[in-house]
Amino acid sequence: MSQISKKLGVNIKKIRIQKKMSQGDICRKLGMDRSYMSAIEGGKKNITIAVLAKLANALNVSVSNLVK
Repeated sequence: MSQISKKLGVNIKKIRIQKKMSQGDICRKLGMDRSYMSAIEGGKKNITIAVLAKLANALNVSVSNLVK
C-alpha cells in the first residue's frame, strides 16, 4: 500500500489513542466494521474522502489533522 495510506493510518491511530478511544469506540460511532478500521490504521486500505471526513468528525479533529 502507499506511503500516504500508511501515514494516514498512523495518524488516525495516534489521535485515537490520545483521545483514549478504542477501535471499537470509533466503529460504534460510525457503524463501521472493526476489521475495516484495523486495515485503515494498518495502512492496508485506501479510504474515500467521505470516510476520512467521518473519521475526523468521530475523532473531533479536522481532516487536515489526519493527513498531515
